Amino acid sequence: MIILIPAYEPDLRLPQLVRSLREAAPAASVVVVDDGSGPAYRGVFDVTAGVGAEVLRLDENHGKGAALKRGFAWAMQHRPGEAVVCADSDGQHAVPDIVAVAEQVAPGSMVLGGREFTGTVPVRSRVGNTVSRWVFRAVTGTAIRDTQTGLRGYPADLLGWLLSVEGERFEYESNLLFEAKRAGVRVVEIPIQTIYLDANASSHFRPVRDSARIYGRLLGFVASSLAGAGVDWVGVLLLSALTGNLLVSVVGARVLSAAVNFSLNRTAVFADHGPLQLALRRYAVLACGILAGNYLLLVALTHVGLPLVVAKLITEVVLFIASYVVQHRVVFAGRRSVGVPVGDPSGVSEDKAGAAIMGPWHRSMTR
Repeated sequence: MIILIPAYEPDLRLPQLVRSLREAAPAASVVVVDDGSGPAYRGVFDVTAGVGAEVLRLDENHGKGAALKRGFAWAMQHRPGEAVVCADSDGQHAVPDIVAVAEQVAPGSMVLGGREFTGTVPVRSRVGNTVSRWVFRAVTGTAIRDTQTGLRGYPADLLGWLLSVEGERFEYESNLLFEAKRAGVRVVEIPIQTIYLDANASSHFRPVRDSARIYGRLLGFVASSLAGAGVDWVGVLLLSALTGNLLVSVVGARVLSAAVNFSLNRTAVFADHGPLQLALRRYAVLACGILAGNYLLLVALTHVGLPLVVAKLITEVVLFIASYVVQHRVVFAGRRSVGVPVGDPSGVSEDKAGAAIMGPWHRSMTR
């Protein structure tokens, strides 16, 4: 068992945590990744190494996701076949909870330590987790209590897949949850204590920038939908002025709008590199389904007595979520990542594992 702790500018709580882990789980290896904290924190990491941790270092700060990947790749090369439990460096995960997560790790499943959010919880943390939980459930249909937990356990057979998922900062852990269902990875959640020290002052989470990274794909989908609507609106006006035929204008504008939306979603939002013709056929089927669903849902809602405006609003929200889910899972699910098969702990090539061990700058060195 490996306990992996990414750390950026930590304090002396880090070596205290390592010491406690060594006492509670003497058979486990504790690996700490210094995510470019700088010379000012070298002393903390030296103390951490002195109490029994293996310390890996990144020369620059690349983010939590990059630090985790560095640790996963190290585990694959130096401790093949061993599971990995990830914990935060600031003492907000109790040692008994870390051990409890480790005990639940099983092949093909990731284990989450889900906080109950009872007692005194900082407002930004409570709001952030609530929004994240709602968004995740709406998009995936899966209910998870704590989507932002950093206490997670992974079996050895998932390490190759973990390296294949996109993301280098806080969005990486969210991406893992979104991609888990598509990859056939089971998610297990066990309750843990909710601990916030000094109102979570040690957190390096930047609410605006990091939230944009976490929800970037969904925000991009919103933007592409708005762009398509704008093209449709302008197209109707221009074609009507040019042809004087309303039917031609409406159909032509809708085709142009769909083409723009398809292109943006395929290239910018979902970064799909699968067969173009297959994605086009799936998109066309989805468009027809959305059109039919729009009509049927409007009829059903107005039939039960809802005003047309309210029914239309509900319909658009429901179909927006449905469209996102289908495009993410089906239409543009060709090749978004490396595609390491789950269940194969050696599913990442030596070059890719080496890139993760050397750090994100490896890519610029090998271009």
